[in-house]
Amino acid sequence: MSDQPVTRYRRRRVPLHTQIAIGLIVGVAAGLIANLGFGGDHPHVAWLVFHVTEPIGQLFMRLLLMTVLPLVFSSLVIGVAGIRELRALGRIGLKSFVYCLVISAISVAIGITLVNVIQPGKRIDPATSAALEARYSGEAAKRIEAVRAAGGEDSPFMQVVKTAVPSNPFTAMAGDPPNLLHLMFFALILGIAVTRIPESAGAPLVRLCEAIFQISTTIIDGIMYLAPYAVACLLFNNLARFGPDLLKALSWFIATVLIGLTLHMFGVYSLSVAVLSRISPIAFFARIRTVILTAFSTSSSNATLPTTLEVSERNLNVPRHINNFVLTVGATANQNGTALYEGVTILFLAQLAGIHLSLGQQIMVAYMAILGGIGTAGVPSGSIPFIIIVLTSIGVNPSLITIILGVDRVLDMCRTTLNVTGDITAATYVARSEGHRLMTAPKSDWL
Repeated sequence: MSDQPVTRYRRRRVPLHTQIAIGLIVGVAAGLIANLGFGGDHPHVAWLVFHVTEPIGQLFMRLLLMTVLPLVFSSLVIGVAGIRELRALGRIGLKSFVYCLVISAISVAIGITLVNVIQPGKRIDPATSAALEARYSGEAAKRIEAVRAAGGEDSPFMQVVKTAVPSNPFTAMAGDPPNLLHLMFFALILGIAVTRIPESAGAPLVRLCEAIFQISTTIIDGIMYLAPYAVACLLFNNLARFGPDLLKALSWFIATVLIGLTLHMFGVYSLSVAVLSRISPIAFFARIRTVILTAFSTSSSNATLPTTLEVSERNLNVPRHINNFVLTVGATANQNGTALYEGVTILFLAQLAGIHLSLGQQIMVAYMAILGGIGTAGVPSGSIPFIIIVLTSIGVNPSLITIILGVDRVLDMCRTTLNVTGDITAATYVARSEGHRLMTAPKSDWL
């Protein structure tokens, strides 16, 4: 990666992660003041959200997502082409797949166990449920219609197949947003093909991708100057509209999700980096704090990917070719937090509807949640369409998804943090298993 972005980060008087943390605090405080002092529907608050804070937040998000397509494509081609021996690619790919599958299964097991113990769906007031459904029914109807239009009647496994292999890679690139799974599959095949031809023949393509990669990281460095302001605006938008009432109404559901995410984050991941990667969990989390804050703020694994690649290489010393493969694929295909969240949400809504799911049905939900962690888009609220599909398959009215829409964005921030952290733990595991030495950068070089 280019040294220029790192140099610019160093020149800031206040570190980037500190600026983002300040933006988080300002956004939360301003949003609560606006909601409690004026009300989420107050004309002045609505005007401020519509004309100022929402456009600023979306500007930051769209600028980041703008760079994802060239960054993902170029980094995957470089990463795969850099491994001339297909056996090495197969080894890294197999290790990544097995690790992600096992960790995702653990995350879903944690979530389903907590739902059965806490039973959050039996603790919410029915009148509150009806009010929430009435409030969000319009948005839910649009989501349900979108799923049906996209072929939502297919089985979950068929959904994963269709989202993994493109019939036309150029259509995948031209979409808004682009289909990153299709793009990644095409880049993966292209990179493998480069390893099968003479190095001199594939060198021009690799050099082109390297140039695109460096240009993308330079653009991202400039975009990150907006991060603290955009973070404040994104949080203000949600809290000014919904305030604390919705969080209180769904406190049991929120608590169940957060307990599961916390156990996985600081329990499973700590064990993973300590036992498999053989590095200190405390040092690990300290070195990736910028990634954690960026993921929490943007609610998007894809938008966080540029920062993840930079931090993993600079702070953890994970080799670039492993980063480019594991982190890029993981941004969409390794979403432990999403898998856990989908399992909890589906069982929560089933409990809310009074539908008892047998052990076999819960195992099926776990299986589909693991697949959902692979096939869910790495963008804000990307899991909602998949949850609707699963609810329909187990006989739960999909309109009940309206109950959790109001808090989905807040929980999306938390599960995205888990998703991105899981990608880095996978990269450190693969790097350590390949014999690489980790965490050699001094503290002064941290992003």
